[in-house]
Amino acid sequence: MASTSMHPKDGSHIAEKMRRHLRPSESIIGSILFFCAIVSIFTTIGIVITLGAESFRLFSKEQCVEVTYLSTGKRCEEVTLNEFLTTTEWVPQSLKFGALPLIASTLTTSFIAMTIAIPLGIGAAIYLSEYASPRTRRVLKPILEVLAGIPTVVYGFFALTFVTPVLRDVFTVTAMPTLFNMLSAGLVMGIMILPLMASMSEDALNAVPRSLREGSFGLGANKLETTVSVVLPAALSGVIAAMIISVSRAVGETMIVAIAAGAGPRYTIVPFDAAETITGHIARISSGDISFNSVDYNSVFALGLMLFIVTLFLNIIGRQLATIFREEYD
Repeated sequence: MASTSMHPKDGSHIAEKMRRHLRPSESIIGSILFFCAIVSIFTTIGIVITLGAESFRLFSKEQCVEVTYLSTGKRCEEVTLNEFLTTTEWVPQSLKFGALPLIASTLTTSFIAMTIAIPLGIGAAIYLSEYASPRTRRVLKPILEVLAGIPTVVYGFFALTFVTPVLRDVFTVTAMPTLFNMLSAGLVMGIMILPLMASMSEDALNAVPRSLREGSFGLGANKLETTVSVVLPAALSGVIAAMIISVSRAVGETMIVAIAAGAGPRYTIVPFDAAETITGHIARISSGDISFNSVDYNSVFALGLMLFIVTLFLNIIGRQLATIFREEYD
């Protein structure tokens, strides 16, 4: 029997012909989608320009504060990037712009959150994807979605009024946490991020072809061996992407740390101590009456730009790791 095959050029010719004969409605839909993409791009560019321009004021000219013991009534100093990133005192009204206390507390709460979200999220994803029956999955998935929909301010008060008292009872003898502490904020942040981590990891596991599981079973492996040695490595790119996005979510969280972690920059990484994160500081300062081009105004934008750069860097790393570990199947 004779077989026929289509030349690649024929396929491209057909695709070009189909594009030429698009219906008007399809052209309109394509234009709308293109407009949405352009809006998102220009929104990101606008955010970068705004943060960069306002942050540049902090480093490009002297910052001045009102003082009473000088005849001029003002004290002015220049702020350097080295001072901003390496010193440990953050008191803008005294012209001290060391962001390390805010950075340290942000990293501490994010680390605590990820120690909760990553293992529990991957475990929940494996259970839902590989072990749970359809009926169990139908019950558990909505519960995870409900957790994802709870306002973060509710999580914040949950950390302050429930988790912190429990921690104070547990660590009464060794190291009793203060009323405001990074440990309770980090633990609740991990609970908040858990649905995101579990959902994205489950999608990655479900994307692994069924043939890989069947081949592993055919070689005599049980379900646990198949999950750990075959399915999880094959879904590694998606799991890594979920981890990076979860870290970005933890770094940018505001209300939980603003309510439960404490106010006032403090250079410490002890989870039992109270300390203010970058987002918590921005929320506290921005809630007051800040005058344009003041010291507080310029410093808040500089912190916001630093947060943006950190999350952008994390997303770039996530994309690179996902590309490296991506598996392709026919």
